[in-house]
Amino acid sequence: MSAPNENLDDALERELRALAEAGLRREIPPQPSGFDFVSSDFLGLARHPTVIDAVVDATREQGAGATSARLLGGDAPAHRIAEKEAADWLGAQDALLFPSGYQANLGMLGALAGPGDLIVSDELAHASLIDGARLSRARVAVFRHNDVEHARALLADARGARRKLLVTEGVFSMDGDVAPLADLASVALQSGAHLIVDEAHAAGVIGPAGAGAWAAAVAQGADATALAARVVTGGKALGLAGAFVVGSSRLRDVLIHRARSFVFTTAPPPGLSAGLAQAMRCARRADGARDLVRTLAEHLTTGLGLPTPAAAIVPVPVGDSDEAMRLAADLRAAGLEVRAVRPPTVPKGTARLRITVHASNTAEQVDALIAALKKRPAPSPAEAPVVRARALAIVGTDTDVGKTVVSALLARAAARIGTTAYWKPVQTGTDLDTETVRGLCADTAVRFHEPTHHFPLPASPHEAAADAESAVDPDLLERVLAGHRRETEGWLIVEPAGGLHVPLTDEVWSSDWLARVRPEVVLVARSGLGTLNHTLLTMEALRARALIPRALFLMGEPHASNRRTLADATGLDVHEVPVLEPLDARALDAWLDAHDLGSLLR
Repeated sequence: MSAPNENLDDALERELRALAEAGLRREIPPQPSGFDFVSSDFLGLARHPTVIDAVVDATREQGAGATSARLLGGDAPAHRIAEKEAADWLGAQDALLFPSGYQANLGMLGALAGPGDLIVSDELAHASLIDGARLSRARVAVFRHNDVEHARALLADARGARRKLLVTEGVFSMDGDVAPLADLASVALQSGAHLIVDEAHAAGVIGPAGAGAWAAAVAQGADATALAARVVTGGKALGLAGAFVVGSSRLRDVLIHRARSFVFTTAPPPGLSAGLAQAMRCARRADGARDLVRTLAEHLTTGLGLPTPAAAIVPVPVGDSDEAMRLAADLRAAGLEVRAVRPPTVPKGTARLRITVHASNTAEQVDALIAALKKRPAPSPAEAPVVRARALAIVGTDTDVGKTVVSALLARAAARIGTTAYWKPVQTGTDLDTETVRGLCADTAVRFHEPTHHFPLPASPHEAAADAESAVDPDLLERVLAGHRRETEGWLIVEPAGGLHVPLTDEVWSSDWLARVRPEVVLVARSGLGTLNHTLLTMEALRARALIPRALFLMGEPHASNRRTLADATGLDVHEVPVLEPLDARALDAWLDAHDLGSLLR
C-alpha cells in the first residue's frame, strides 16, 4: 500500500522488490533458440509456406492493417473468409473473429451474461474466462476442477437466475487434462444451462479433423444441443494470433452488438485473417502431425512416470518456485527450451515445468528431455500437498452478527454426516470463539484447531496485532489452512474475524486473503434494519472476488420481507436463525431438525 504522496516509481520499486523476494519476479525471456518445448505452435504452422504466402498475399492486396474497428470501416474480405472457414471446420453456423483469445472470452461472456445471470466455471479456467465472468457482473460460482457433481449442485442451487452458463476449457492450459464434456453437457441440459468450451489448447490437436475436444466428445455420444459457444484461438495450433467465437448465426449477431472487446477495438490485419484461413485448411488435413504430437507427448510422460496427456501439454510438477526456475534454466543451458510456471498463474506450492510437444520435435529430442528431467530430485510431499477437507468460510457482513453461532450450527450439521473440524485463524479479545463452538459441540466428534494468532485487544486484527507489537502473517495462515485441510476429511469450518473487509494487515484485508485461498463461503447477516444494504454490498464484494456463498443466514428476529427480498436479489437459500435462548446444543439440534442443510453440505 502506497503512503500518501509517495513517488509512484518508488512505490513500484518496492512492489518489485517484494516480488523478487518471493521468487516471483518475471522477465520476458528471449525467443527459444534450442529444441522447442515451450511454444504453442503444436503443428508447426507458424512457418508453413502456404500460411506465410497467404499472409503476404493478403497484406499486399488489402493492406498491412485494418485501420479501424470493423463497425467503422475496418472490415476486410479476409475476415469473413476466415470466419466461414472456422465455422465450417468446427461444424457450426458461423463465427466472429476477435484480435485475441483474451478479448474473445471477455467479449463473449460480457455479451451473454449480466446482472441476474449465473456463470458456473471450472476452478482452473483460464484467466480470460475468470476476468470475463467478473466483468460481466453476473453471479459467478466456481466448481472444483472437473467435478461434474459439484457443477450440478451449483447450478441446482441457482434459484432465480435468468440465464445460466456452464464454462470450461476443452484441454486445460496448465494441467493438460481434458474436461468431461459429455457429462457436463448432460448437466447443462438437465439444469437449463448453456455450455461454453474454450478450445484454445484442443483445437488442431484432438478431435475429428482436429476440431477440438467438443468434436471428440460429440463423436463419442455427447449431446450436441447443450453447446452454446466455443472459442478457438489462432495463437496455438494455428500458429498465428487472433481468436474465433464459434456458434450460431444469432450468437454472432449478438456479439457484434454487445461484445465490447469486438466493437471498441481495431480489427485484426487482413493478412492475419488470410493466414488463419489457410492455417485452418492445413490443420484439418494434419492427421499425421496430430498423431505424432500425441505419440511424442505420451512417450514423454511414460518416460517420466506421469499421467498420459490429453493433447500436447505435459506439466511436470516441481512445487517450489525457485527450484522450478533453476530447473528451467539448467534445461535451457542444455539446449532444451522449457519454461517454469509459478504462482499466481498456478496455485501456491504447485510450481511446475509446462512442457509442450510439437510435430517438429523428434523422439531423440524427447529422449534428451527425459534424461535431463530424470536427474532432478523428486518433489517432496510438502511441495505437492494433498488437500482433503473442503474449507467452508463463515463470512459476516459485520462483527457480532452471529458467525460463531452459525459456525457451531454447521459444525454440528456436518458432524452428522462425516468428519468435521473448526478453525478460527485470528482471535482478538478475551471472548474466545473457539471455546464457544467447542462447548456447543462438546457431544460431537468435531475436531478443533487453535487460533494461529491470538491478540488480547478486542479490535480489528491489524490493530490488535499492533497493540501486541506483533503482526498477522497471511502467508502463515495460508500454510496452516493447507495443513488443516490435509489432516482431515469432510468439512473444515473456518471463522474469520469480523466482517468481510476487516484488515488483517495494512495491505491485506480478510476479503483479499479469502480470495487467495478460495474456500467455499456462507454469508451471515442480521435480519433486521439495515440488512438489505449491508448484505447486498457484501454480496457484491464477494462476487467481485469470485466467492459466491452457498447460503445466507439471517440472525435475529425473523423478518419475512427482508428474507424474501434477499432471496430474490441473491438467488441464495436463505435460513433464518432466531435468538436461541438458552444457546446450547439442544437448541442448535432443534433448529437443525427443523431445517434441511443437506444441499448446503453435500
